[in-house]
Formats: sequence, structure tokens, C-alpha cells
Amino acid sequence: MRKIFIAGIVASGKTTLARRLSEELHISWCELDAIVHHRTPSGRTKRTAEEQLEVIKEIDKAGSWIFEGTDRDSYQCLYRMADTIIYMDTSVWVRKWRILSRFAKQKLGMEQCHYNPDLRMLRMMFTWTRDFERNRPAFEDKLRLHGDKVIRYSEMKKKDQMASQHLS
Repeated sequence: MRKIFIAGIVASGKTTLARRLSEELHISWCELDAIVHHRTPSGRTKRTAEEQLEVIKEIDKAGSWIFEGTDRDSYQCLYRMADTIIYMDTSVWVRKWRILSRFAKQKLGMEQCHYNPDLRMLRMMFTWTRDFERNRPAFEDKLRLHGDKVIRYSEMKKKDQMASQHLS
């Protein structure tokens, strides 16, 4: 049984790594945004923290899993539940470029998203990036609490090679 939590800020490479590991390890993966913002026939609704936890517990019962998402208070339990925590520590400049690139692709219809790719959302992504950098020391402290089960990926080229090595 394998339980992997991939954490990082917007545009750090979480989804790309989750998808790749899911294929390599034959484990299903879940975007935590899909748990927070539940899709219903009438649109997206935000689940309460309690509802989010219930969904996570249901998925956990199935055994192996990969969750990926940003650090939210509502799913702190994943740090304890995971066998491995992968922290996507991508350069702030790479993340900013990816945010702009993703926004352009979404506006041109080349990439789909689960939200409205408008200027308000673009500003929010940059705000989340700035806030993460300001609060990085607290996040780093939180990761230290989980010691050896934390793997930090700082460079994309190394990430692809290291993922399989650490998790094999």
C-alpha cells in the first residue's frame, strides 16, 4: 500500500508529477481542488472542511492513493496519513512564467481548467504565490515535523529521474 501527498503552490508541477506517478505506480490520484470545489450538475460548490475530510477518509479506505494540492488547513491530516510527502519547491520565476503561460493557453482554448480564467483569477494566483513566499518559513517548519518521509523536488529535470527512484 502506498500513500503519497504532493504539496506545493500554484504552478509548481504537482499535477504533472501526480499524473506521472499514477501511471508508473498504478495508483489513482486526486486533485485536492476537486475535493474542495465539488462539481455538481448546477456548477461547482465549495465543501465545508468537515465534508472535505469525509471525502478524504473515503478515498483512504480504498488503500493506496496520491493526493496533490496546495497547503490548506482543511486537509492537514494528509501529512500524517501519507507514507511519502513530496514538496514541489519550484523556483518562483518558473512558477510565475507557468501561471502566465497557463492563463494564455486557457484564454486561447488550448488548455482546460475548472475555474473561470479571468484577470481576477490571474491576480489571485500571483497573490497566492506572493503569500506562499512570505509564509515559506512556516511551511518549511511544518515539513520538518515529518522528517524522513518528505522528499523535496527543486529542479524539473531531476524530479523526473528521482520520482521513480524514491518511490520504487
